[in-house]
Amino acid sequence: MKSSALFITTTLVLSLLTPLSSAAGSCGDATTAIARIQGEGDQSPITGHTVTVEGILSLDARENGGFRGFYLQQADDETDGNPATSEALFVYTRRQQGTLGQRLRVTGEVREFHGLTELVNIRELTVCGPEALPEPVILEPATADTYESLENMRVAIPTPLTVIDNYNLARYGELTLATGDRVIATEYLPPGPSAGKSDSPTSRPITLDDGRGKRDPRPVPWPPEGLGTDHTVRTGDTVRKVRGVLDFRFGQWRVQPESTPEFLSTNAREPAPEHPGRSVLRVMTLNLANLFNGDGRGGDFPTPRGATSESAYRQQQARLVSALTAPDPDILAVSELENDGYGEHSAAATLAQALGPQWRYIRTPGKDGNDAIRTLLYYRQDRVVPVGNAARLTGAPFHNAGRPPLAQAFRLRNGKASIRVVVPHLKSKSCRGATGADRDQGDGQGCYAHRRTLAAGAIADWLDQLPGHENMAGTLITGDFNSYTRETPLQRLRERGYTSMVAHFHPCTAGHCPHYTYRYKGRKGSLDHALASAGLAGRVVNAVTWRINADEPRALGYQYDIAPNSVGPWRSSDHNPVIVDIRL
Repeated sequence: MKSSALFITTTLVLSLLTPLSSAAGSCGDATTAIARIQGEGDQSPITGHTVTVEGILSLDARENGGFRGFYLQQADDETDGNPATSEALFVYTRRQQGTLGQRLRVTGEVREFHGLTELVNIRELTVCGPEALPEPVILEPATADTYESLENMRVAIPTPLTVIDNYNLARYGELTLATGDRVIATEYLPPGPSAGKSDSPTSRPITLDDGRGKRDPRPVPWPPEGLGTDHTVRTGDTVRKVRGVLDFRFGQWRVQPESTPEFLSTNAREPAPEHPGRSVLRVMTLNLANLFNGDGRGGDFPTPRGATSESAYRQQQARLVSALTAPDPDILAVSELENDGYGEHSAAATLAQALGPQWRYIRTPGKDGNDAIRTLLYYRQDRVVPVGNAARLTGAPFHNAGRPPLAQAFRLRNGKASIRVVVPHLKSKSCRGATGADRDQGDGQGCYAHRRTLAAGAIADWLDQLPGHENMAGTLITGDFNSYTRETPLQRLRERGYTSMVAHFHPCTAGHCPHYTYRYKGRKGSLDHALASAGLAGRVVNAVTWRINADEPRALGYQYDIAPNSVGPWRSSDHNPVIVDIRL
Protein backbone atom coordinates (compact mmCIF):
# COMPACT_ATOMS: atom_id res chain seq x y z
CA MET A 1 0.00 0.00 0.00
CA LYS A 2 2.82 2.43 0.89
CA SER A 3 4.70 1.75 -2.35
CA SER A 4 1.52 2.30 -4.38
CA ALA A 5 0.86 5.60 -2.65
CA LEU A 6 4.51 6.64 -3.13
CA PHE A 7 4.28 5.82 -6.86
CA ILE A 8 1.12 7.87 -7.32
CA THR A 9 2.52 10.82 -5.35
CA THR A 10 5.81 10.73 -7.31
CA THR A 11 3.96 10.52 -10.61
CA LEU A 12 1.79 13.50 -9.70
CA VAL A 13 4.78 15.60 -8.60
CA LEU A 14 6.75 14.84 -11.78
CA SER A 15 3.68 15.61 -13.86
CA LEU A 16 3.19 18.97 -12.19
CA LEU A 17 6.88 19.83 -12.69
CA THR A 18 6.72 19.03 -16.43
CA PRO A 19 6.11 22.19 -18.48
CA LEU A 20 2.86 22.45 -20.40
CA SER A 21 3.24 22.04 -24.15
CA SER A 22 1.16 24.61 -26.02
CA ALA A 23 3.12 24.91 -29.28
CA ALA A 24 1.54 23.04 -32.20
CA GLY A 25 4.82 21.52 -33.49
CA SER A 26 4.98 18.31 -35.51
CA CYS A 27 3.82 14.79 -34.78
CA GLY A 28 6.11 13.24 -32.19
CA ASP A 29 7.23 16.56 -30.68
CA ALA A 30 6.70 17.28 -26.99
CA THR A 31 3.10 17.25 -25.77
CA THR A 32 1.13 17.50 -22.53
CA ALA A 33 0.04 14.11 -21.26
CA ILE A 34 -3.73 13.69 -21.29
CA ALA A 35 -3.54 12.18 -17.79
CA ARG A 36 -2.04 15.44 -16.54
CA ILE A 37 -4.94 17.36 -18.05
CA GLN A 38 -7.45 15.06 -16.39
CA GLY A 39 -5.77 14.99 -12.98
CA GLU A 40 -6.95 12.88 -10.07
CA GLY A 41 -10.00 14.95 -9.19
CA ASP A 42 -13.34 15.53 -10.83
CA GLN A 43 -12.03 18.67 -12.60
CA SER A 44 -8.90 19.36 -14.58
CA PRO A 45 -6.11 21.07 -12.59
CA ILE A 46 -5.14 23.14 -15.67
CA THR A 47 -8.53 24.43 -16.80
CA GLY A 48 -8.08 27.51 -19.00
CA HIS A 49 -4.59 26.56 -20.24
CA THR A 50 -3.77 26.00 -23.89
CA VAL A 51 -2.09 22.63 -24.48
CA THR A 52 -1.01 20.30 -27.25
CA VAL A 53 -1.79 16.60 -26.98
CA GLU A 54 -1.38 13.52 -29.11
CA GLY A 55 -3.70 10.55 -28.97
CA ILE A 56 -5.83 8.12 -30.94
CA LEU A 57 -9.30 8.97 -32.15
CA SER A 58 -11.36 6.32 -30.36
CA LEU A 59 -14.91 7.44 -31.19
CA ASP A 60 -16.12 10.05 -33.66
CA ALA A 61 -19.22 12.07 -32.69
CA ARG A 62 -19.09 14.75 -35.38
CA GLU A 63 -21.88 13.35 -37.54
CA ASN A 64 -25.17 15.22 -37.93
CA GLY A 65 -26.92 15.19 -34.57
CA GLY A 66 -23.75 14.14 -32.74
CA PHE A 67 -21.82 15.88 -29.99
CA ARG A 68 -19.72 18.05 -32.36
CA GLY A 69 -16.45 16.47 -31.52
CA PHE A 70 -14.52 13.25 -30.94
CA TYR A 71 -12.88 11.27 -28.15
CA LEU A 72 -9.06 11.19 -28.03
CA GLN A 73 -7.23 8.57 -25.94
CA GLN A 74 -3.55 8.14 -25.14
CA ALA A 75 -1.87 5.08 -26.68
CA ASP A 76 -1.48 2.14 -24.30
CA ASP A 77 2.32 2.50 -24.17
CA GLU A 78 2.07 6.21 -23.29
CA THR A 79 -0.11 6.05 -20.20
CA ASP A 80 1.13 7.33 -16.84
CA GLY A 81 0.34 4.06 -15.06
CA ASN A 82 -1.76 5.88 -12.45
CA PRO A 83 -5.19 4.24 -12.07
CA ALA A 84 -6.58 7.46 -10.57
CA THR A 85 -6.17 9.47 -13.80
CA SER A 86 -8.03 9.13 -17.06
CA GLU A 87 -6.08 8.77 -20.31
CA ALA A 88 -8.68 10.35 -22.61
CA LEU A 89 -10.63 13.52 -23.21
CA PHE A 90 -13.28 14.96 -25.51
CA VAL A 91 -12.24 17.33 -28.31
CA TYR A 92 -15.00 19.79 -29.17
CA THR A 93 -14.52 20.91 -32.75
CA ARG A 94 -16.17 21.21 -36.15
CA ARG A 95 -12.89 20.40 -37.92
CA GLN A 96 -13.26 17.21 -39.93
CA GLN A 97 -9.68 15.86 -40.06
CA GLY A 98 -9.11 12.41 -38.64
CA THR A 99 -10.98 9.13 -38.59
CA LEU A 100 -11.32 6.24 -36.17
CA GLY A 101 -7.96 4.67 -35.31
CA GLN A 102 -5.80 7.60 -36.44
CA ARG A 103 -3.26 9.33 -34.24
CA LEU A 104 -3.95 13.07 -34.01
CA ARG A 105 -2.02 16.03 -32.71
CA VAL A 106 -4.36 18.67 -31.29
CA THR A 107 -3.82 22.11 -29.79
CA GLY A 108 -6.66 23.68 -27.82
CA GLU A 109 -7.87 25.09 -24.52
CA VAL A 110 -8.77 22.93 -21.53
CA ARG A 111 -12.34 23.45 -20.29
CA GLU A 112 -14.87 21.75 -18.04
CA PHE A 113 -18.31 21.46 -19.63
CA HIS A 114 -20.87 20.50 -16.96
CA GLY A 115 -18.40 18.02 -15.47
CA LEU A 116 -16.86 16.77 -18.73
CA THR A 117 -13.17 17.57 -19.34
CA GLU A 118 -12.61 18.63 -22.94
CA LEU A 119 -10.47 20.62 -25.37
CA VAL A 120 -12.14 23.60 -27.03
CA ASN A 121 -11.09 26.49 -29.29
CA ILE A 122 -9.00 24.11 -31.39
CA ARG A 123 -6.11 25.95 -33.07
CA GLU A 124 -4.34 23.07 -34.76
CA LEU A 125 -5.40 19.54 -35.71
CA THR A 126 -2.90 17.31 -37.50
CA VAL A 127 -3.33 13.70 -38.64
CA CYS A 128 -0.20 11.75 -37.74
CA GLY A 129 -1.22 8.39 -39.25
CA PRO A 130 -2.91 5.11 -38.31
CA GLU A 131 -2.37 3.51 -34.92
CA ALA A 132 -3.92 0.65 -32.98
CA LEU A 133 -6.85 1.60 -30.79
CA PRO A 134 -6.19 1.46 -27.04
CA GLU A 135 -7.53 -1.68 -25.43
CA PRO A 136 -10.83 -1.14 -23.59
CA VAL A 137 -10.65 -1.17 -19.80
CA ILE A 138 -12.85 -3.74 -18.11
CA LEU A 139 -15.46 -1.80 -16.17
CA GLU A 140 -17.63 -3.19 -13.42
CA PRO A 141 -20.42 -0.73 -12.53
CA ALA A 142 -19.31 0.90 -9.32
CA THR A 143 -19.11 4.28 -7.64
CA ALA A 144 -18.71 7.67 -9.29
CA ASP A 145 -15.06 7.83 -8.21
CA THR A 146 -14.30 4.76 -10.31
CA TYR A 147 -16.09 6.24 -13.31
CA GLU A 148 -14.23 9.54 -13.01
CA SER A 149 -10.83 7.84 -13.43
CA LEU A 150 -12.02 6.35 -16.74
CA GLU A 151 -13.74 9.44 -18.15
CA ASN A 152 -13.76 9.42 -21.99
CA MET A 153 -11.84 6.12 -22.16
CA ARG A 154 -12.81 2.95 -24.03
CA VAL A 155 -14.48 0.49 -21.69
CA ALA A 156 -16.08 -2.95 -21.86
CA ILE A 157 -18.65 -4.12 -19.31
CA PRO A 158 -18.60 -7.93 -18.99
CA THR A 159 -21.43 -8.07 -16.45
CA PRO A 160 -24.97 -8.44 -17.81
CA LEU A 161 -26.91 -5.30 -16.92
CA THR A 162 -30.59 -4.78 -16.17
CA VAL A 163 -32.67 -2.03 -17.75
CA ILE A 164 -34.04 -0.04 -14.80
CA ASP A 165 -35.37 3.02 -16.67
CA ASN A 166 -36.58 3.56 -20.24
CA TYR A 167 -38.32 6.90 -19.69
CA ASN A 168 -36.07 8.78 -22.13
CA LEU A 169 -35.67 5.99 -24.67
CA ALA A 170 -37.51 7.69 -27.52
CA ARG A 171 -36.80 11.24 -26.43
CA TYR A 172 -32.99 11.06 -26.16
CA GLY A 173 -32.09 7.47 -27.13
CA GLU A 174 -31.21 6.53 -23.54
CA LEU A 175 -31.60 3.48 -21.33
CA THR A 176 -30.54 3.43 -17.68
CA LEU A 177 -28.74 0.21 -16.70
CA ALA A 178 -27.65 -1.29 -13.39
CA THR A 179 -26.35 -4.59 -12.04
CA GLY A 180 -29.88 -5.55 -10.98
CA ASP A 181 -33.41 -4.24 -10.78
CA ARG A 182 -34.14 -1.77 -7.99
CA VAL A 183 -36.98 -1.42 -5.52
CA ILE A 184 -38.41 1.74 -3.95
CA ALA A 185 -37.09 1.77 -0.38
CA THR A 186 -40.49 2.37 1.28
CA GLU A 187 -41.82 -0.73 -0.44
CA TYR A 188 -39.88 -2.81 2.12
CA LEU A 189 -38.60 -0.30 4.72
CA PRO A 190 -40.60 1.96 7.02
CA PRO A 191 -40.22 5.70 6.35
CA GLY A 192 -37.11 7.20 7.87
CA PRO A 193 -33.50 8.20 7.14
CA SER A 194 -32.61 4.83 5.59
CA ALA A 195 -35.61 4.90 3.27
CA GLY A 196 -34.84 8.50 2.37
CA LYS A 197 -31.53 7.55 0.74
CA SER A 198 -32.20 7.31 -2.97
CA ASP A 199 -29.09 5.56 -4.29
CA SER A 200 -27.01 2.51 -3.57
CA PRO A 201 -23.60 3.43 -2.11
CA THR A 202 -21.78 0.61 -3.89
CA SER A 203 -23.07 0.66 -7.47
CA ARG A 204 -24.39 3.59 -9.45
CA PRO A 205 -26.50 3.19 -12.59
CA ILE A 206 -24.99 3.86 -15.99
CA THR A 207 -26.75 5.14 -19.10
CA LEU A 208 -26.58 3.43 -22.46
CA ASP A 209 -26.68 6.38 -24.85
CA ASP A 210 -26.89 6.48 -28.64
CA GLY A 211 -23.80 8.62 -29.33
CA ARG A 212 -25.93 11.58 -30.39
CA GLY A 213 -27.24 14.77 -28.87
CA LYS A 214 -30.39 14.83 -30.97
CA ARG A 215 -33.82 14.98 -29.39
CA ASP A 216 -36.52 12.54 -30.55
CA PRO A 217 -34.21 10.30 -32.64
CA ARG A 218 -36.03 8.31 -35.30
CA PRO A 219 -35.68 5.44 -35.59
CA VAL A 220 -35.34 4.91 -31.86
CA PRO A 221 -31.91 3.26 -31.40
CA TRP A 222 -32.92 0.54 -28.95
CA PRO A 223 -33.82 -2.28 -29.38
CA PRO A 224 -31.55 -2.78 -32.42
CA GLU A 225 -34.48 -3.84 -34.64
CA GLY A 226 -36.35 -0.64 -33.74
CA LEU A 227 -38.92 0.24 -31.08
CA GLY A 228 -42.50 -0.56 -32.04
CA THR A 229 -45.75 -2.20 -31.03
CA ASP A 230 -44.21 -5.68 -31.08
CA HIS A 231 -40.59 -4.68 -30.40
CA THR A 232 -40.00 -3.22 -26.97
CA VAL A 233 -37.38 -2.75 -24.28
CA ARG A 234 -39.03 -3.34 -20.92
CA THR A 235 -37.51 -2.41 -17.61
CA GLY A 236 -36.24 -5.66 -16.16
CA ASP A 237 -34.82 -6.77 -19.51
CA THR A 238 -31.10 -7.58 -19.79
CA VAL A 239 -28.37 -5.95 -21.89
CA ARG A 240 -25.03 -7.67 -22.49
CA LYS A 241 -21.75 -6.90 -24.23
CA VAL A 242 -21.82 -3.15 -23.63
CA ARG A 243 -18.67 -1.58 -25.14
CA GLY A 244 -17.82 2.00 -25.95
CA VAL A 245 -16.53 5.25 -24.50
CA LEU A 246 -17.39 6.21 -20.92
CA ASP A 247 -18.87 9.68 -21.08
CA PHE A 248 -20.37 12.19 -18.64
CA ARG A 249 -23.23 14.40 -19.79
CA PHE A 250 -26.29 15.98 -18.19
CA GLY A 251 -25.31 14.73 -14.77
CA GLN A 252 -25.09 11.05 -15.77
CA TRP A 253 -22.31 8.59 -16.54
CA ARG A 254 -22.92 7.08 -19.95
CA VAL A 255 -21.50 4.63 -22.42
CA GLN A 256 -21.44 5.94 -25.97
CA PRO A 257 -21.47 2.59 -27.78
CA GLU A 258 -18.98 1.59 -30.43
CA SER A 259 -20.93 -1.60 -31.23
CA THR A 260 -24.49 -2.83 -30.78
CA PRO A 261 -25.09 -4.50 -27.40
CA GLU A 262 -27.08 -7.70 -27.05
CA PHE A 263 -30.65 -7.35 -25.74
CA LEU A 264 -32.38 -10.21 -23.89
CA SER A 265 -36.10 -10.21 -23.13
CA THR A 266 -35.77 -11.40 -19.54
CA ASN A 267 -38.92 -9.55 -18.46
CA ALA A 268 -41.20 -10.66 -21.27
CA ARG A 269 -44.79 -9.56 -21.64
CA GLU A 270 -47.17 -11.91 -19.87
CA PRO A 271 -50.74 -12.97 -20.70
CA ALA A 272 -53.65 -11.91 -18.54
CA PRO A 273 -54.18 -14.17 -15.50
CA GLU A 274 -57.05 -16.59 -16.07
CA HIS A 275 -60.25 -16.21 -14.08
CA PRO A 276 -60.36 -19.02 -11.49
CA GLY A 277 -64.07 -19.78 -11.91
CA ARG A 278 -67.55 -18.41 -11.38
CA SER A 279 -67.62 -19.13 -7.65
CA VAL A 280 -64.79 -16.60 -7.29
CA LEU A 281 -65.31 -12.84 -7.47
CA ARG A 282 -62.55 -11.05 -9.40
CA VAL A 283 -61.94 -7.37 -8.59
CA MET A 284 -59.54 -5.44 -10.81
CA THR A 285 -58.10 -1.99 -10.04
CA LEU A 286 -56.53 0.40 -12.54
CA ASN A 287 -55.54 4.06 -12.74
CA LEU A 288 -56.84 5.11 -16.18
CA ALA A 289 -54.19 7.82 -16.69
CA ASN A 290 -56.69 10.64 -17.23
CA LEU A 291 -59.40 9.22 -19.46
CA PHE A 292 -61.23 12.31 -20.79
CA ASN A 293 -63.68 12.03 -23.70
CA GLY A 294 -64.13 15.67 -24.68
CA ASP A 295 -67.84 16.42 -25.02
CA GLY A 296 -68.57 12.75 -25.77
CA ARG A 297 -69.61 13.61 -29.32
CA GLY A 298 -66.18 13.97 -30.90
CA GLY A 299 -65.55 17.59 -29.88
CA ASP A 300 -63.87 19.66 -27.15
CA PHE A 301 -60.36 18.43 -27.84
CA PRO A 302 -57.70 18.83 -26.59
CA THR A 303 -58.99 17.87 -23.16
CA PRO A 304 -57.61 19.46 -19.95
CA ARG A 305 -55.65 16.37 -18.89
CA GLY A 306 -56.07 13.58 -21.40
CA ALA A 307 -56.19 13.13 -25.16
CA THR A 308 -55.38 16.00 -27.50
CA SER A 309 -57.69 14.79 -30.29
CA GLU A 310 -60.66 12.50 -30.85
CA SER A 311 -58.46 9.92 -32.59
CA ALA A 312 -56.04 9.93 -29.64
CA TYR A 313 -58.95 9.46 -27.24
CA ARG A 314 -60.26 6.52 -29.28
CA GLN A 315 -56.79 5.01 -29.19
CA GLN A 316 -56.50 5.56 -25.43
CA GLN A 317 -59.91 4.05 -24.71
CA ALA A 318 -59.32 1.05 -27.00
CA ARG A 319 -56.11 0.19 -25.14
CA LEU A 320 -57.79 0.61 -21.77
CA VAL A 321 -60.70 -1.59 -22.77
CA SER A 322 -58.24 -4.27 -23.86
CA ALA A 323 -56.47 -4.05 -20.51
CA LEU A 324 -59.68 -3.94 -18.45
CA THR A 325 -61.42 -6.87 -20.14
CA ALA A 326 -58.59 -9.34 -20.83
CA PRO A 327 -58.45 -10.66 -17.20
CA ASP A 328 -62.26 -11.18 -17.31
CA PRO A 329 -63.04 -9.24 -14.10
CA ASP A 330 -66.42 -9.03 -12.38
CA ILE A 331 -65.85 -5.61 -10.80
CA LEU A 332 -63.62 -2.75 -11.94
CA ALA A 333 -62.35 -0.10 -9.50
CA VAL A 334 -60.93 2.77 -11.56
CA SER A 335 -59.39 6.17 -10.91
CA GLU A 336 -58.43 9.19 -13.04
CA LEU A 337 -61.72 9.14 -14.95
CA GLU A 338 -63.09 12.49 -16.11
CA ASN A 339 -65.50 13.94 -13.54
CA ASP A 340 -68.30 15.05 -15.88
CA GLY A 341 -71.47 13.50 -14.51
CA TYR A 342 -73.37 10.41 -15.61
CA GLY A 343 -75.17 11.45 -18.78
CA GLU A 344 -75.11 9.41 -21.97
CA HIS A 345 -72.12 11.40 -23.26
CA SER A 346 -70.12 11.37 -20.02
CA ALA A 347 -66.75 9.64 -19.76
CA ALA A 348 -68.36 7.14 -17.36
CA ALA A 349 -71.09 6.22 -19.84
CA THR A 350 -68.87 6.00 -22.93
CA LEU A 351 -66.39 3.73 -21.13
CA ALA A 352 -69.23 1.43 -20.01
CA GLN A 353 -70.49 1.27 -23.58
CA ALA A 354 -66.98 0.42 -24.83
CA LEU A 355 -66.58 -2.32 -22.20
CA GLY A 356 -69.62 -4.14 -23.51
CA PRO A 357 -73.39 -4.56 -23.03
CA GLN A 358 -73.10 -6.38 -19.70
CA TRP A 359 -71.25 -3.55 -17.96
CA ARG A 360 -72.89 -1.06 -15.59
CA TYR A 361 -71.50 1.56 -13.22
CA ILE A 362 -72.35 2.97 -9.79
CA ARG A 363 -73.75 6.50 -9.76
CA THR A 364 -73.40 9.07 -6.97
CA PRO A 365 -74.57 12.35 -8.58
CA GLY A 366 -73.66 15.48 -6.70
CA LYS A 367 -71.19 13.67 -4.43
CA ASP A 368 -68.18 13.21 -6.72
CA GLY A 369 -66.25 16.27 -5.54
CA ASN A 370 -64.81 19.21 -7.44
CA ASP A 371 -61.64 17.61 -8.79
CA ALA A 372 -61.31 17.19 -12.56
CA ILE A 373 -61.04 13.41 -12.07
CA ARG A 374 -62.86 10.86 -9.91
CA THR A 375 -63.01 7.21 -8.93
CA LEU A 376 -65.73 4.85 -10.14
CA LEU A 377 -66.94 1.26 -9.82
CA TYR A 378 -68.04 -0.79 -12.82
CA TYR A 379 -69.60 -4.25 -12.58
CA ARG A 380 -70.88 -7.01 -14.84
CA GLN A 381 -74.60 -7.07 -14.24
CA ASP A 382 -74.88 -10.63 -15.58
CA ARG A 383 -72.57 -11.87 -12.77
CA VAL A 384 -72.75 -9.33 -9.95
CA VAL A 385 -75.60 -7.58 -8.10
CA PRO A 386 -75.16 -4.34 -6.11
CA VAL A 387 -76.38 -4.63 -2.51
CA GLY A 388 -77.80 -1.55 -0.80
CA ASN A 389 -76.91 2.03 -1.62
CA ALA A 390 -73.62 3.51 -2.75
CA ALA A 391 -71.82 6.02 -0.53
CA ARG A 392 -69.09 8.61 -0.94
CA LEU A 393 -66.97 10.13 1.81
CA THR A 394 -67.62 13.84 1.29
CA GLY A 395 -66.64 15.04 4.76
CA ALA A 396 -63.18 16.04 5.96
CA PRO A 397 -60.60 15.79 4.49
CA PHE A 398 -62.58 15.44 1.23
CA HIS A 399 -65.21 18.17 1.69
CA ASN A 400 -63.28 20.81 -0.27
CA ALA A 401 -60.27 18.98 -1.71
CA GLY A 402 -59.30 15.61 -3.08
CA ARG A 403 -61.41 12.90 -4.66
CA PRO A 404 -64.18 11.45 -2.46
CA PRO A 405 -63.81 7.66 -2.07
CA LEU A 406 -66.70 5.53 -3.34
CA ALA A 407 -68.14 2.48 -1.51
CA GLN A 408 -70.62 -0.11 -2.77
CA ALA A 409 -71.50 -3.64 -1.63
CA PHE A 410 -71.84 -6.47 -4.19
CA ARG A 411 -72.67 -10.16 -4.26
CA LEU A 412 -72.37 -12.76 -6.96
CA ARG A 413 -75.67 -13.19 -8.78
CA ASN A 414 -75.82 -16.85 -7.77
CA GLY A 415 -74.55 -16.32 -4.21
CA LYS A 416 -75.55 -14.87 -0.84
CA ALA A 417 -72.33 -13.51 0.67
CA SER A 418 -71.47 -9.91 -0.20
CA ILE A 419 -68.42 -7.70 0.07
CA ARG A 420 -68.09 -3.95 0.24
CA VAL A 421 -65.69 -2.53 -2.36
CA VAL A 422 -64.19 0.90 -1.66
CA VAL A 423 -62.16 2.80 -4.25
CA PRO A 424 -59.99 5.75 -3.09
CA HIS A 425 -57.48 7.90 -4.95
CA LEU A 426 -55.26 9.76 -2.48
CA LYS A 427 -53.18 12.91 -3.02
CA SER A 428 -50.15 12.52 -5.24
CA LYS A 429 -46.51 12.87 -4.17
CA SER A 430 -46.04 16.00 -6.29
CA CYS A 431 -44.75 18.86 -4.13
CA ARG A 432 -46.69 21.63 -5.84
CA GLY A 433 -48.21 23.84 -3.12
CA ALA A 434 -46.93 21.71 -0.24
CA THR A 435 -46.43 23.54 3.06
CA GLY A 436 -45.69 22.57 6.65
CA ALA A 437 -46.13 18.89 7.44
CA ASP A 438 -47.05 18.18 3.80
CA ARG A 439 -43.55 19.03 2.58
CA ASP A 440 -41.02 16.30 1.85
CA GLN A 441 -39.69 15.15 5.22
CA GLY A 442 -36.72 13.28 3.73
CA ASP A 443 -38.13 9.95 4.91
CA GLY A 444 -38.76 8.43 1.47
CA GLN A 445 -42.47 9.28 1.24
CA GLY A 446 -42.27 12.47 -0.83
CA CYS A 447 -44.71 15.32 -0.31
CA TYR A 448 -48.22 15.20 1.15
CA ALA A 449 -47.63 12.01 3.19
CA HIS A 450 -49.29 13.81 6.11
CA ARG A 451 -52.44 14.51 4.08
CA ARG A 452 -52.56 10.97 2.71
CA THR A 453 -52.25 9.56 6.23
CA LEU A 454 -55.10 11.74 7.50
CA ALA A 455 -57.19 10.60 4.53
CA ALA A 456 -56.47 6.95 5.26
CA GLY A 457 -57.59 7.39 8.86
CA ALA A 458 -60.74 9.21 7.75
CA ILE A 459 -61.61 6.36 5.36
CA ALA A 460 -61.26 3.80 8.16
CA ASP A 461 -63.47 5.91 10.46
CA TRP A 462 -66.07 6.32 7.71
CA LEU A 463 -66.20 2.60 6.99
CA ASP A 464 -66.75 1.86 10.67
CA GLN A 465 -69.85 4.06 10.54
CA LEU A 466 -71.39 2.70 7.33
CA PRO A 467 -74.28 0.28 7.85
CA GLY A 468 -73.51 -3.36 7.24
CA HIS A 469 -75.49 -5.84 5.19
CA GLU A 470 -76.72 -9.33 5.86
CA ASN A 471 -74.13 -11.98 4.91
CA MET A 472 -71.42 -9.34 4.34
CA ALA A 473 -68.02 -11.09 4.29
CA GLY A 474 -65.94 -7.95 4.69
CA THR A 475 -64.47 -4.91 2.97
CA LEU A 476 -61.93 -4.48 0.17
CA ILE A 477 -60.32 -1.03 -0.13
CA THR A 478 -58.69 -0.95 -3.55
CA GLY A 479 -57.33 1.94 -5.59
CA ASP A 480 -54.46 4.36 -6.09
CA PHE A 481 -53.11 5.31 -2.65
CA ASN A 482 -50.04 7.15 -4.04
CA SER A 483 -48.23 5.38 -1.19
CA TYR A 484 -45.80 2.48 -1.23
CA THR A 485 -46.47 -0.53 0.95
CA ARG A 486 -44.58 0.50 4.13
CA GLU A 487 -45.58 4.17 4.08
CA THR A 488 -47.69 5.75 6.81
CA PRO A 489 -51.10 5.76 5.01
CA LEU A 490 -50.88 1.99 4.55
CA GLN A 491 -49.59 1.63 8.10
CA ARG A 492 -52.60 3.58 9.39
CA LEU A 493 -54.95 1.21 7.59
CA ARG A 494 -53.02 -1.86 8.78
CA GLU A 495 -53.56 -0.65 12.32
CA ARG A 496 -57.29 -0.58 11.55
CA GLY A 497 -57.30 -4.18 10.35
CA TYR A 498 -56.78 -3.85 6.58
CA THR A 499 -54.04 -5.95 4.97
CA SER A 500 -52.46 -5.47 1.53
CA MET A 501 -53.25 -8.67 -0.32
CA VAL A 502 -50.52 -8.35 -2.97
CA ALA A 503 -47.91 -7.74 -0.27
CA HIS A 504 -49.34 -10.70 1.69
CA PHE A 505 -49.03 -13.15 -1.20
CA HIS A 506 -45.95 -11.60 -2.87
CA PRO A 507 -43.90 -9.53 -0.36
CA CYS A 508 -41.08 -7.36 -1.65
CA THR A 509 -37.52 -7.14 -0.37
CA ALA A 510 -34.63 -4.92 -1.43
CA GLY A 511 -33.55 -7.51 -4.00
CA HIS A 512 -36.82 -9.15 -5.02
CA CYS A 513 -40.16 -7.56 -5.86
CA PRO A 514 -42.15 -9.70 -8.31
CA HIS A 515 -45.39 -7.69 -8.21
CA TYR A 516 -45.57 -3.90 -8.41
CA THR A 517 -47.67 -1.20 -10.05
CA TYR A 518 -45.32 1.71 -10.74
CA ARG A 519 -41.83 2.70 -11.81
CA TYR A 520 -40.16 5.97 -10.86
CA LYS A 521 -36.61 7.03 -11.71
CA GLY A 522 -35.25 3.51 -11.98
CA ARG A 523 -37.09 1.94 -9.04
CA LYS A 524 -40.27 -0.08 -8.73
CA GLY A 525 -42.96 -0.48 -6.11
CA SER A 526 -46.73 -0.40 -5.63
CA LEU A 527 -48.76 2.79 -5.36
CA ASP A 528 -51.96 0.82 -5.99
CA HIS A 529 -53.23 -1.70 -3.46
CA ALA A 530 -56.07 -4.00 -2.51
CA LEU A 531 -56.54 -4.02 1.28
CA ALA A 532 -58.79 -6.67 2.77
CA SER A 533 -60.49 -6.42 6.16
CA ALA A 534 -59.75 -9.11 8.73
CA GLY A 535 -62.93 -10.99 7.93
CA LEU A 536 -62.36 -10.92 4.19
CA ALA A 537 -58.63 -11.74 4.04
CA GLY A 538 -59.21 -15.46 4.58
CA ARG A 539 -61.45 -15.61 1.52
CA VAL A 540 -58.85 -14.09 -0.83
CA VAL A 541 -57.56 -16.81 -3.16
CA ASN A 542 -54.78 -14.73 -4.71
CA ALA A 543 -53.76 -11.15 -5.43
CA VAL A 544 -51.39 -10.14 -8.23
CA THR A 545 -50.39 -7.27 -10.45
CA TRP A 546 -50.53 -7.63 -14.23
CA ARG A 547 -47.33 -5.98 -15.45
CA ILE A 548 -48.58 -4.46 -18.70
CA ASN A 549 -47.76 -0.78 -18.27
CA ALA A 550 -45.07 0.37 -15.84
CA ASP A 551 -42.28 -1.63 -17.52
CA GLU A 552 -43.06 -0.46 -21.05
CA PRO A 553 -41.41 2.66 -22.54
CA ARG A 554 -43.69 5.68 -22.27
CA ALA A 555 -43.11 6.22 -26.00
CA LEU A 556 -45.37 3.23 -26.69
CA GLY A 557 -48.29 5.09 -25.12
CA TYR A 558 -51.16 6.43 -27.19
CA GLN A 559 -49.78 10.00 -26.93
CA TYR A 560 -46.70 9.23 -29.04
CA ASP A 561 -45.96 8.41 -32.67
CA ILE A 562 -44.19 5.07 -32.19
CA ALA A 563 -47.25 2.77 -31.94
CA PRO A 564 -50.21 4.90 -33.05
CA ASN A 565 -52.50 2.01 -34.02
CA SER A 566 -51.94 -0.40 -31.15
CA VAL A 567 -55.11 -1.78 -29.56
CA GLY A 568 -53.45 -4.17 -27.10
CA PRO A 569 -53.16 -3.58 -23.35
CA TRP A 570 -49.47 -2.59 -23.38
CA ARG A 571 -48.80 0.90 -22.01
CA SER A 572 -52.51 1.64 -21.74
CA SER A 573 -51.62 3.54 -18.55
CA ASP A 574 -48.52 4.25 -16.47
CA HIS A 575 -49.81 2.03 -13.62
CA ASN A 576 -50.13 -1.74 -13.60
CA PRO A 577 -53.53 -3.12 -12.56
CA VAL A 578 -54.11 -5.03 -9.33
CA ILE A 579 -56.24 -8.20 -9.54
CA VAL A 580 -57.80 -9.85 -6.48
CA ASP A 581 -59.74 -13.13 -6.47
CA ILE A 582 -62.18 -13.68 -3.60
CA ARG A 583 -64.04 -16.91 -2.94
CA LEU A 584 -67.62 -16.15 -1.96
